[in-house]
Amino acid sequence: MRPNRRDIAAGLLAAFLAARVSAQAPEPTTRTSLIEQAQADKAAALQPYTPGPAEKYVNYAEDYLKGGNLHWHPFFDNAYAGGGFTLGGGYLQHFGAASTLDLRGSITFQGYKRVEAEVIAPGAFFGRRVSASLLGGWREATKVGFYGLGMSTTEADRANYGFKQPYGAASIAIFPFHRWLVLRGGFEASQWQQTPGAGEAPSVEDVYTPATLTGLGAKPVYFHSQATVGFDSRPSPGYARRGGYYAVTVHDFTDPDAVYGFQMVDYEAIQHVPLLREAWVLSFRGLVETTSLKNDQQIPFFMLPALGGGSDLRAFSSWRFRDRNSLLLQAEWRIMVNRFLDTAVFGDFGKVTASRSDLNLHGLKTDGGFGFRFHGPLATPLRLDFAQGAEGFSIVFGASAVF
Repeated sequence: MRPNRRDIAAGLLAAFLAARVSAQAPEPTTRTSLIEQAQADKAAALQPYTPGPAEKYVNYAEDYLKGGNLHWHPFFDNAYAGGGFTLGGGYLQHFGAASTLDLRGSITFQGYKRVEAEVIAPGAFFGRRVSASLLGGWREATKVGFYGLGMSTTEADRANYGFKQPYGAASIAIFPFHRWLVLRGGFEASQWQQTPGAGEAPSVEDVYTPATLTGLGAKPVYFHSQATVGFDSRPSPGYARRGGYYAVTVHDFTDPDAVYGFQMVDYEAIQHVPLLREAWVLSFRGLVETTSLKNDQQIPFFMLPALGGGSDLRAFSSWRFRDRNSLLLQAEWRIMVNRFLDTAVFGDFGKVTASRSDLNLHGLKTDGGFGFRFHGPLATPLRLDFAQGAEGFSIVFGASAVF
């Protein structure tokens, strides 16, 4: 039978439609299918992240601290700057919502001793706007350096003195309107008993007399009150990569015998400037301390403002420069290595003066160096600095941030 025209047309149409469907069908292997297959294979091979031993230990320590379960703890705060390597510990007891009682003590190989008890109630009153603390203790230093007054002294001028001091203090911090505004106040009663110094340098009474050195052999009782008005935008004073702190603190040291009373004012400014998403930080600090006498009273030499040591002029000996007023400028370039370690390149600049009018940028003592900061999110429990200055090289171990 011969096909008619209608059958031929139907066959041609069916062949055309079949060719179109075949042309539009995806190839068995395309770029999209390869990507989807690779993703499926990767998902099948995924395993949960397993931290290394060091990270496990640090995470455990952080959880332990945040959970409020810490009791026995190390305590590396020296009785007084310049005491050398410190060994110490404490017992922390939690009570109430967030309050703590901390019993602690430390000692150094040079015989510096410190024992104290502190009750802290952080953010415990008035909607967490007020924090308070009570502190009582006793400390002793055996070989504190005194080089004379002013900037023209030398290392060869060193004489040593010691002191013993019982003390009791109460402080309060108020955050009234904005979380960045800080008001602080405190009161301390203490007695400074200046004693002969130990060590290789001569004792201070072998070099000076009460007529040539104010306060030699004195045992003044001080009622020390202070008040601070400040602006603090840092995440934490113990470790910060952004924000700033600007404050003025007024101190009044009242001597009941009206012999050694004086006043002191501190002007402090700190600013952290983050770069590269806080991988780098430029940190700056300025601190000015000024003193004024009460009537015809005097300032004992061991209460004068001083520079030198692990928190200011780091390449110089502790208490290296003393006088009625002081100026300190510091800068650091901090580089984040990982979540627990920063490195820093730093410079320190400072001077002491007898007159406030001489607090300028002329005649500054300087140093510079490189350091490491082992830290957590809110604190810096270990700091190691290598500093070089005009009087030599110094290695500094610190139990807190320099600023």
